[in-house]
Amino acid sequence: MYDIIIIGGGAAGMSAAVYAMRGGMKTLLLEKLSCGGQAANTYEVDNYPGFYDNPSGPELMEAFEKHAEKFGVEIKSEAVREIINADGPVKTVKTRRNTYETKTIILATGANPKKLGAEGETELAGAGVSYCATCDGPFFKGEDTVVIGGGNTAFEDALYLAGFCEHVFIMNRSKRFRASKTLVDKAAANPKITIYTDMVADRFEGAGKLERIIARNTETGEQGFINAAGVIIAIGITPDNAVAKSCGVELCERGFVKTDMYLATNVPGIFAAGDCRVSPLRQIVTAAADGAVAAASAINYVLKG
Repeated sequence: MYDIIIIGGGAAGMSAAVYAMRGGMKTLLLEKLSCGGQAANTYEVDNYPGFYDNPSGPELMEAFEKHAEKFGVEIKSEAVREIINADGPVKTVKTRRNTYETKTIILATGANPKKLGAEGETELAGAGVSYCATCDGPFFKGEDTVVIGGGNTAFEDALYLAGFCEHVFIMNRSKRFRASKTLVDKAAANPKITIYTDMVADRFEGAGKLERIIARNTETGEQGFINAAGVIIAIGITPDNAVAKSCGVELCERGFVKTDMYLATNVPGIFAAGDCRVSPLRQIVTAAADGAVAAASAINYVLKG
C-alpha cells in the first residue's frame, strides 16, 4: 500500500516526488516512457530561476530526477491503464503488468503535441514531419527547415535549428505571435531565420520523405511552396488525460483537469499538477510549483485519514 502514487515523470511529477518523500510518504512514481516530460525536449532553458547558465532541457530534468532519487523515491517505467475505486479510501492503479494500491494519486500526466491536420502530415510523419526539434532537428543539418507556430516553443525551436540548418522559415497563421517579444526579436535579428505571417500549410509533399510544403496566404488565398527537408509543427499541446477522464475526474472543455487552489480534483484524494491541468501558464517552473502544492495537499489528505 502506497501513501501517494504519482502518474507522470516530468517536472511536476518529479517535484511532487521530492516533496512527498520529504513529507515521509511511501511514494511510487509511474512514468510510461522516460522521465523528463516535455521539458526534456527543450534544447535550452533560460528562464528557470537559479540556473543562469542555460542548461538544456535533458540536463535540467536529469537534475530533477537525481533530486527525487536522493530521497529514495521508487520509480517504475509503466503505463497506467486505469484507476479503480477512484473515490474510495483505497484506490487501485492498474498498469499492463502490475496492480498497485494507494491512499492518494497525483496526476502529472502532461500533454502531447497537437497535430496540424494538413494533407500528407500523417504519411510523412517521421520522414521530415516532426513535432520535436531537439529530437529530430539534427536530421535536417545543412538543409532548409520550416517551423510552424507562433508561440515560445516555435521560436525556441527556430533559434535552435538556425544553429546548424541552412535556413529556417517560421510560418504563423496571423500577424500576432504568442511568443515573448524577446524571442521574436531574437529570431527576427537572426540572418538565418525568415518569419512569414498570415501563412498556413495546406499540404506536405515528397516521395517517401518531405520535399516541399504547399502554403497559403490567409489574407489573399494565394498559394505557394517552400522547399524544405524538415518541418517542426509547434502549435500547442493536448492534455494526456484519458485515465483521468475514465475515473470521473472533471475536465474543462479543452480536456484539461479542473482543480481548486490546493490542486484537488472533484474526486477525493486525487490531485493534479503540471501541463495536464487548467492553468494560465505552462512552464517548467510552474509545473514544479504545481508538484509541490499537489504533494503538500496529498500529504495533508493522508495525515487526516
